[in-house]
Amino acid sequence: MMMSPLAVAAWRPGPARTRPGAAGLPRLLPAAISGCPARLAEHLARHGPLPSGAGHARSRQELIREVERSGLRGRGGAGFPTAVKLRALAAAARSPLVIANGTEGEPASAKDKVLLACAPHLVLDGAVYAAGLTGARQVVVVVHHAVRDIVARAADERRRSRYDGVPVRVLDAGTGFVAGEASAVAHWVERGIALPSGKPPRLGGTSRAGHPALVQNVETLAHLALIARHGAAWFRSAGTAEEPGSMLVTVTGAVQRPGAYEIEIGTPTGEMMKLAGRARSPLSALLIGGYFGTWVSAAAAAPLPFSAAGLAAVGASPGAGLVAALPETACGLAETARLARYLAAESAGQCGPCVFGLDAIAGEMTRLATGLPTSLVRIQRWLGQVSGRGACRHPDGAARMIGSALAVFGAEADEHARGRCRATRTDSVLSIPPEALP
Repeated sequence: MMMSPLAVAAWRPGPARTRPGAAGLPRLLPAAISGCPARLAEHLARHGPLPSGAGHARSRQELIREVERSGLRGRGGAGFPTAVKLRALAAAARSPLVIANGTEGEPASAKDKVLLACAPHLVLDGAVYAAGLTGARQVVVVVHHAVRDIVARAADERRRSRYDGVPVRVLDAGTGFVAGEASAVAHWVERGIALPSGKPPRLGGTSRAGHPALVQNVETLAHLALIARHGAAWFRSAGTAEEPGSMLVTVTGAVQRPGAYEIEIGTPTGEMMKLAGRARSPLSALLIGGYFGTWVSAAAAAPLPFSAAGLAAVGASPGAGLVAALPETACGLAETARLARYLAAESAGQCGPCVFGLDAIAGEMTRLATGLPTSLVRIQRWLGQVSGRGACRHPDGAARMIGSALAVFGAEADEHARGRCRATRTDSVLSIPPEALP
């Protein structure tokens, strides 16, 4: 898997924003890219040392309660409450393994790579702190190959400084779209095979020795490191009451400055898109939440808060923190057909709905996009038949994205059926690795 075209060097920090009583942004990233990557001394000068006490059993539950009060949820896509995972693992009969998930297998996403490239010590702080809260004796950081050397150097710097109380191992991530799913990451660490499962055991898998595993996205761990230092009230001074804090979002597509941006949760989607500059041409739709996300018309999305609650009105969610902007000059059905072919090819090959169902749907979407005879009713029926029936969630995510395209680009579908397409742009907008193209 090649690195996303949104390379780390393309990161452009959003302007620091404050409001009365709120902690200003950016929180996770340095104010300028010239500060990437931060050395340990620079990191400590900015954030201060990680507080001690997490390793003491008597204080663990109180510290976990502070995480619970913060309202921190996972930033990898599922949005699961972090404190629930920590409490379950802290109560496990055997010491767990902490796995920091920086796989970021989605081709257009860059936010985890940017975070690891610019603030590797903040992620490592969070992983080590999680180990202290749960009694874990080892941390494994699984990262995309594009930033592996940066993270490995940071871990080695901490090792030489004897900064951490637990050993930290850095591991290259598995390749492929499904490799970043929590159970796939746990299986990759356990036996070197990045296969996802529908119901991962013990909150994300088990280690080779049968210990429970805590799998957390690297951004979630970076937030955890800040909560450890500043507390729940500080964390809640940004974001909304239901979804506090900030988050990293990759903005790509038809914008002037594609890259990763840190925003306050609840920022209007249109305002967030302005951070990436004026659109190169009027936008028709946004793909929100990643390639497993939801197509939404640009006009409908603009006023909505970028949060799970705010986007629910149009059937979307922040998901993996990726927003792709589609211009009016591009064909939404053609872009969706390309994504459908890519997602079908990225199947883990574990079940019929994924292997045969997604392949058949991708074929019909290609026929629709190219104006060949097809049946929208048949495509819709097949989408319903693959949803909820896979060995993992891969067919569900693909079906959600394709189904939303048929809704948003319904008028275009009718025109395509009559052999017409209003698009004037012939090149592709959404990123897919060259090796994945037919």
